[in-house]
Amino acid sequence: MSRCQEADEEVTGLVCQVDDLKDGQMKEVTVEDQKVLLVRTQGQYSAVGSQCSHYNAPLVKGALVGDRVRCPFHGACFNVKTGDIEEYPGLDSLPSYKVKVEDGKVYVSINRKSLQSTKRVKEMCKMEPGVKHTIVLVGGGPASLVCAEMLRQNCYQGQIIIITKDTLAPFDKPKLSKALNVDSSSILLRSSDFYQQYGIEVRTQKEVMSVNPTDKTVKMNDGAVQRYDQLLISTGCRARPLSCPGSDLKGVKLLQSYEDAKEIHSSCLGKKVAVIGASFIGMEVASYLSDKAASVAVVGNSSYPYERSLGPEIGNMCMQMLEEQNVKFYMKDGVTEIRGENGKVKGAVLKSGTVLEVDVVIAGIGVIPNSDLLSGSEVEVDSKKAVIVDKFMRTNIPDIFSAGDITSFPLTIRGDQRVNIGHWQMSQAQGRVAALNMLKKPTRFESVPFFWTVLLGKSIRYAGYGDGYTEIIFKGKVEERKFLAFYIKDEVVVAAASMMFDPAVARLAELMAAGQIITKAQAQADDLSWLQM
Repeated sequence: MSRCQEADEEVTGLVCQVDDLKDGQMKEVTVEDQKVLLVRTQGQYSAVGSQCSHYNAPLVKGALVGDRVRCPFHGACFNVKTGDIEEYPGLDSLPSYKVKVEDGKVYVSINRKSLQSTKRVKEMCKMEPGVKHTIVLVGGGPASLVCAEMLRQNCYQGQIIIITKDTLAPFDKPKLSKALNVDSSSILLRSSDFYQQYGIEVRTQKEVMSVNPTDKTVKMNDGAVQRYDQLLISTGCRARPLSCPGSDLKGVKLLQSYEDAKEIHSSCLGKKVAVIGASFIGMEVASYLSDKAASVAVVGNSSYPYERSLGPEIGNMCMQMLEEQNVKFYMKDGVTEIRGENGKVKGAVLKSGTVLEVDVVIAGIGVIPNSDLLSGSEVEVDSKKAVIVDKFMRTNIPDIFSAGDITSFPLTIRGDQRVNIGHWQMSQAQGRVAALNMLKKPTRFESVPFFWTVLLGKSIRYAGYGDGYTEIIFKGKVEERKFLAFYIKDEVVVAAASMMFDPAVARLAELMAAGQIITKAQAQADDLSWLQM
């Protein structure tokens, strides 16, 4: 047998009897050491890769609704017939395999050369030098990257340019606050070869300072001007700096870039640290530093961390988790002054009069949309400086789109209420919708928000949009750190959060995505069979 034939050879495994699975069931099977997700829907069997393309979570533990499976950890969705990714996070689709049913037995065949691969890059076209059309994507976040890939997946052959002020090409930013000391190569979302292969130009360390819709140009910090035919504004947000006296001292840090993360890690080792703000970023940083700094203090302005978003019970539990690791909390407080010596941080004075002896102060007090580049462009922003878009990610100016944390957009699951949501998954989903609409393939943004945070190795997952909730219904016990929380507004479940209760939140997100209304009565019932728990 020639080498070529050998490479194309298929390996086939008998994986189960035809009656082993009922409709709507899935199981993990093995074909020559390769794990495969076998699914039965409407009497038909299909087989795809078993691991989520985001962080390799086992999809068999996820939520299967109709023809798609949702990852239990971070909410990515895949079509079980094709393996295509349909909701984020993650960039790649799953490999799909041949299934044959014969004499009451189910067989799965895998091409030998793809035996080891757990993900699949969707087919993309390349740039054609003769095509005189340029799409410029401003910002190096997930919205720009997904937009670029989606354009190529849909046969766009013009020039694609991503312009980012970061030193790195698009990278996995949620990892920064969870593991500050990461190696840059481990967080890059795509290799430089990938960009080259598909003709996506990435310009790092370049900042767009202004946009001129009349001339269809953007101007960079080095004076260079770039023409565009269509433009995506996905510049995200920046960390809000402290404004008290002493906030310019050496040792006051903001977490924004890869370099910031490395710098915070190295400057906090064995030092006394104060984290100002009990935000998701602030708490993740405090959690990470709890066994590396000499001491960690968290200063927050509410009674508990996350009080507004997750409620006091979950906030209190998170606080206790960190207190067990010797993190001290100063809640219902704030910083009024940072004291220094020889230009370096020495202490933080709190509103309550407490003076903390500290070497490093890290601010996690919220974000500001990076929309300054739009001043004078007539692109509409809201009162908080977020860019206003419609369901198609269009701004008020023709050929200018916006996506990601910077946008204020209509949220389907809340009756098109205009919101600004800084979730990684939402940015990717908006990048996809922007690309399709740039290509005149009318597509509405309908995603359900999905979010996660990690403290001391334990994850809280969250789906929906709980703003304005009036009541929380709990399943399990928060104090035992195993719970499911339903957030209720107007007798309806608007969001859910969980810890050690998978795949409840993933399943709820799927029900919401399908347009189902979940009532307060359903949440209150002891029987959670509607959630298939």
